[in-house]
Amino acid sequence: MLARRTLLVLAALAPLAACQSRGPVNVAADDEAAWYVGSMPDKPYDVPLVDTSRLDPKYRRQVVRYTGPEKPGTIVVDIDARQLALVQEDGTAVQYGVGVGKLGFSWKGEARVGRKGVWPDWHPTTTMVSLNPGIDRARKGGIDNPLGARALYLYQGNRDILFRIHGTNEPWSIGEQMSSGCVRMLNEDIVDLYERVPVGTRVLIKRNGKYRA
Repeated sequence: MLARRTLLVLAALAPLAACQSRGPVNVAADDEAAWYVGSMPDKPYDVPLVDTSRLDPKYRRQVVRYTGPEKPGTIVVDIDARQLALVQEDGTAVQYGVGVGKLGFSWKGEARVGRKGVWPDWHPTTTMVSLNPGIDRARKGGIDNPLGARALYLYQGNRDILFRIHGTNEPWSIGEQMSSGCVRMLNEDIVDLYERVPVGTRVLIKRNGKYRA
């Protein structure tokens, strides 16, 4: 059954080249499927699992020593290191590799998780449409959706600031600076993070400052 689901997932991933811009990373169409090694059961779609041996080790999910000042339960994103950390109670952090915004597009500052979404629908911002008039105006949640399997929507006060921490259908973009400003994670990683953090979680996104030794 797993093998059959895997084949269905890989078949769905084949046309992704037409779904979104890769920016500076050029991945041959016949190499896309090679990134995937199976699937993780989920609803309403199984989550495609990535061959993490293709990633630089520093972008693989791991527990690291945390030496920063942030309180346990805080999400800290280091734009320059392309890493996200969820601070733990025991002086450690769960660290994930991320992709970040293209030069001039990355947002930095403090926010909170205002809401959470499972296989969320995607809607381009007004800025994205102005820069690319031919872009899809909306896309339902699913395997080929740019937001991936989960999304954490960032708010300041009661205002959605239109930046997200979300999954991606372009795993080769982890560690790269190529998104429209959001923080993207492997789908299996955003599922893991989603389960660990509640609505209201503090999020700090910064540059030029390591959050760990």
